[in-house]
Amino acid sequence: MKLRTRIRQMKARWWMLSGGVIVLALIGGGAWWFIAAQPTSAEATPATQTVAASLETMQQSVTVSGTLTPTVQEEVSFAASGNVTGVNVAVGTVVSAGDVLATVDTLTVDAELLAARATRASAAAKLADSEDASDTSTADLAQIAANEASVTTAQNGVDEALAAQAAVTLTAPVAGLITVVNVAVGEAVSGGSTTGGAASGGAAAGTAETGAGATTTASSAAFTIAGTDSWTVDFTVGETDAALIAADNQVELALDDGTEFFGTVSEVGLLPSTSTGVAAYPVVVVVTGSTEGLYDGVAVTADIVYERRTDVLTVASAAVTIVDGASVVTVLDADGNEVSTPVTVGATIGNLTEITEGLAEGDEVVMASFTPGSGKTGTDRTGMMPPGGDMPAGQMPGGPDNG
Repeated sequence: MKLRTRIRQMKARWWMLSGGVIVLALIGGGAWWFIAAQPTSAEATPATQTVAASLETMQQSVTVSGTLTPTVQEEVSFAASGNVTGVNVAVGTVVSAGDVLATVDTLTVDAELLAARATRASAAAKLADSEDASDTSTADLAQIAANEASVTTAQNGVDEALAAQAAVTLTAPVAGLITVVNVAVGEAVSGGSTTGGAASGGAAAGTAETGAGATTTASSAAFTIAGTDSWTVDFTVGETDAALIAADNQVELALDDGTEFFGTVSEVGLLPSTSTGVAAYPVVVVVTGSTEGLYDGVAVTADIVYERRTDVLTVASAAVTIVDGASVVTVLDADGNEVSTPVTVGATIGNLTEITEGLAEGDEVVMASFTPGSGKTGTDRTGMMPPGGDMPAGQMPGGPDNG
């Protein structure tokens, strides 16, 4: 009796556990059903918009990069000899034509002028003596001619000495920026060469520093002036682009900081450089218009415009489709109906396509676009529980034994 009662209690506990598992299974299945029954994520759905055919300016260009350089780069040296008594400018000074750059003392030039005048006086005296003693013989006439030539030469020496005396003050022949200063106070200069202390200036100097008492080469100018109102840019282009570019093409230029300016092609080289193994043709562009904010050596990007056409009828390229090998656009007529219209297209530049036949300015053209849609309205039932809610094989144990 006790054993039978105990067996019944064990079966009752088993039923309770089995029922709990069934409930959990049903709850889990319901949650799975709920999740599976949710709509799928939104999908892109096609939409349309209209754009009007319009007249635009279309241009084609070659994009290149180069370095800005001044058109004028003047080397200035002393014409007079002497010791430098003053230097009025430094690297970075902006000067105008006629501004004083430096001065030298007048001791040397004064002495040279006195010597030139003495030579001229001696030559004049010899000429006078030969004229007074002449008997008009051939020999005397020849001597007179020689003495006259000596006087002329002596006069030239005086003129040069006077010019050197005036040149003790060295002035700027052009306006621009001082990029090299190769002299200092106390240095001795003579006919374009300098001696004395260290040279100052940037890489444009092109000379080594000089120590005290050293002499720079004859090509080392006292000053270098880079013009600030006239600039050029040198580019190189490949063979294909060189065939497109010509003199007087307009050029749109820009610095790295966004400064924009303009220029024109002044020269396209006929002979390429092949140092890199690829033909590179030189192109020189002259900057036009305002030159404010431009500096020597800065990087420049350029669009060399080799073709520009105005009042070109265009539509958005996305509005043009190909049907059976022909270009077609969809036009919205006066009643709002969409009409498939064949067109003849020209150049395509950027996102615009030229229309040469088939449309008129202002025609409304339908263009497809895609926008996020609302998703599917049905329910994806893949993987749901079988109809009727039947459990798969491997069912739970049966109910309690009432026997």
